[in-house]
Amino acid sequence: MLVLAAGEAWESPALAALEAHPGVVVLKRCVDVDDLLASVTSGQADVAVIALDAPGLDPASIVHLRRHAVRPVAVTSARSADLDVAEHAQRLGIGAVVGAGELATIPDVVTTVEDVADTRVRERAAAPVPAEPDDAPGGGRLVAVWGPAGAPGRTTVATNLAAEVARRGTDVVLADLDPYGGSVAQQLGILDEVSGLLSASRLAASGQLDERFASVCRGVGEHLAVVTGLPRADRWREVRSAQADQLLDRARGRGEVVVDTGFSLEDDTAADFGGRPGRNSLTLAALDQADEVVVVGSADPVGLTRLARGLVELRERGTAAPVRVVVNRMRGSIGWSEKEIAGMVEGFSRVSGLHFLPEDRTGVDRSLVAGLPLAEVGDSALVQGLSGLADAVFPATVTTPHGRRRAGQGRPRLLGRRAVG
Repeated sequence: MLVLAAGEAWESPALAALEAHPGVVVLKRCVDVDDLLASVTSGQADVAVIALDAPGLDPASIVHLRRHAVRPVAVTSARSADLDVAEHAQRLGIGAVVGAGELATIPDVVTTVEDVADTRVRERAAAPVPAEPDDAPGGGRLVAVWGPAGAPGRTTVATNLAAEVARRGTDVVLADLDPYGGSVAQQLGILDEVSGLLSASRLAASGQLDERFASVCRGVGEHLAVVTGLPRADRWREVRSAQADQLLDRARGRGEVVVDTGFSLEDDTAADFGGRPGRNSLTLAALDQADEVVVVGSADPVGLTRLARGLVELRERGTAAPVRVVVNRMRGSIGWSEKEIAGMVEGFSRVSGLHFLPEDRTGVDRSLVAGLPLAEVGDSALVQGLSGLADAVFPATVTTPHGRRRAGQGRPRLLGRRAVG
């Protein structure tokens, strides 16, 4: 077994009680949570005795222990029967708790805690979280907007897709999960320097995200809620994939969800051995949860080459969600027709639909300078194209009031079959 006491006074008497028991072998006294998470990957430990208030201990840490078939037992300086202690342990996902005044029982607790078979969890499982309030809305549709390197327009598409859905009177959450430096806040003129993503990570670590989810969102109009991204690219280490999963789960409870992701799909396999997050875990978490993936590529030769490689990479990764392709910045000077580009895309991947968005540098610049969605700075072919994309991705939001675009306008080019909406 492993022990992480985090400097608590109960460490010495607990070790004495454990070492006196013939069925217990203490393998290591860990110095911190990271040391504990790295140690469990050796496969030698069955149980970890952990200080309930150890710095850095969160639900993702307990998921990591269980993933390696290690059973957690928490020790608290308070009484194990205290209500706040029980709630704290439950939020973390720990079922066995021993009070500092009950250390004589710790060998029995360690040797009788639930079977290893009952603690194994799926690779992407998240720790148990408290039930949502009774008035929580039903789960919304989650759409991940992804694209290869080279600034093809992921954030522009994600931001304006969410804004269009909100403009139709549907509640939507726009989450910036780009680990390389998101810019959703800048595009929408949000000047608040507090990162919604980092706030959500801290609340998830303390088990309070469900009840305080509204505090991590910034309202843009009546129906659009934005979870702003990382303030600096080097702070990706502060968000674990399990926390991102919990954030997205809670966002679904608020309405439809659009996620702006990073470009890289590389899975950091070494991250699992140290218990630390991988840099691309935010992007991968969004893709794993997505009901549909919108892939954005540029219409120029370099952009189309990257798009083709990206579609192959998505296919090889085994992404389960339907894939819809958006070819951005279409212009006559490129010399390729929509039909020719459609043939190229269809040759690399089977997609649910293909959309073309025209180049509109002037409109995009006006939008960025004003900090407003494109639809709010004037109508254009690009706005109509984005509206058609919203029709296809969120068909339940299509409306036909007077003066609004009717369903069917701005529809995607179909690749020999009806587009999946």
